[in-house]
Amino acid sequence: MTQRITIDPITRLEGHGKIEIILDEQGEVSAAYFQVPELRGFESFCVGRQAEEMPNITNRICGVCPEAHHMAAIKAVEQAWGLTCLPAAERIRQLIYHAFFVVDHTTHFYCLGGPDFIIGPDAPPAERNILGVIRKVGLEVGGEVIACRKRNHELIKQLGGRGVHLCAGLPGGWAVAMTPQQRSEFQKVAADNVTFARFSLQLFETMVLSDPLYREMVMSDLYCHETHSMGTVDRNLASDFYDGKIRVVDTNGAEIVRYDPADYLQHLAERVEPWSYLKFPYLKQVGWKGFVDGQQSGIYQATPLSRLNVSDRLSTPLAQQEFECFYDHFGARGKGTGGRNRPVHHRLATHWARLIELLHAAERMTELLEHPEICDTRVRQVVEARAGVGIGSVEAPRGTLTHHYETDQRGVLTRVNMIVGTTNNNAAISLSIIKAAKGLIHNGKVTEGILNRVEMAFRLYDPCCSCATHALGKAPLELTVRDQAGIILDRVVRG
Repeated sequence: MTQRITIDPITRLEGHGKIEIILDEQGEVSAAYFQVPELRGFESFCVGRQAEEMPNITNRICGVCPEAHHMAAIKAVEQAWGLTCLPAAERIRQLIYHAFFVVDHTTHFYCLGGPDFIIGPDAPPAERNILGVIRKVGLEVGGEVIACRKRNHELIKQLGGRGVHLCAGLPGGWAVAMTPQQRSEFQKVAADNVTFARFSLQLFETMVLSDPLYREMVMSDLYCHETHSMGTVDRNLASDFYDGKIRVVDTNGAEIVRYDPADYLQHLAERVEPWSYLKFPYLKQVGWKGFVDGQQSGIYQATPLSRLNVSDRLSTPLAQQEFECFYDHFGARGKGTGGRNRPVHHRLATHWARLIELLHAAERMTELLEHPEICDTRVRQVVEARAGVGIGSVEAPRGTLTHHYETDQRGVLTRVNMIVGTTNNNAAISLSIIKAAKGLIHNGKVTEGILNRVEMAFRLYDPCCSCATHALGKAPLELTVRDQAGIILDRVVRG
């Protein structure tokens, strides 16, 4: 008789989800599913709205990554209406966006993913949280985490209008200019961010890489998948969170394609499975081969790890040093196709990659604040709505984000489509969960620690389920009637 193990809810993520694990008669895992039960309708109810409202509507999709939706929406409207953002406004946007990356990566490492390493994957659930982390590393470190989030949220609030769900983005510009006094204050914020990022990398070195148990876990095959990698790069093929072309490299590091975000439909297709509201994007050039990894599979990942994999370098000096150390550690530096770094496929290394990006974002804030024209008061311009098609893209902390809008001559939306980071990673998440479940569960025996290690397989992707469940269509409903023994008596399904 088959058995079912349900992890509901899964923990330490944004949104709601569950994992269903099916065991065969011998107690071995035959299947596992990552399911998101919530459904949201942003792609549908935004149709008919004025396009310039989208930055303030779509950032309500999520309380964790509103900045990503805000920026992608602004860029989509600008392309649809043929606008170019004013230079000082562009720098303010990027400054806010990199402050957001600092906050988001800090939150994930210390509050969501980090407890599995700092506290331990087999520790009681009540201890695997930020309070447990603080008890382990000390109150002073906890204070630094809180201070990091506070100072960057204050920057976002001052320049964006609100600390959460910012509202200052305008087509072609920004609502407020930066004052010289603010610039001086924010330079201190950026410098403190660099110090904090370097400390966090040292903490990872001390508590994870120097621990044989954790090092073995990071390097193990249990959390390893050879899929293609996606990320945005600048003209020098360095990772860029805000702007550039989207690059995809294969499992050996060879470039498959590098395309303008406006051309995403030429390169990506989406598959639907009956057991999930989330779609499964894949590479059209390779095709859908099922839930398998390898060179011939069309599945890709879009994560902090994949952004390192697609980059030839990082554009800031301290992060570049960590970038080189990262690939040296895995024996992958310069060992890929064409002399590029061989991609790292050990998925738990995503946590390390996230900290390297934290440092890179902090350094970019310093660079942006040093620009002599960042306090230019010309940040707003008069614009006119028109019919058009616009596609805006940024790298959200958890993956490539695309907003696609079509407007009529009045600037009213006639079509909205979004592909978010978690959607890009949906197939890869499924691969990771089934592999971890099959590798950990045998003879039907499970423990709290084993189930947490299965959860670690999705948690490393930092999924945002609220962002991913944005479509609206028919909401399937399944009603199951069971007797006291759990035997199914009747089932009614509405498609």
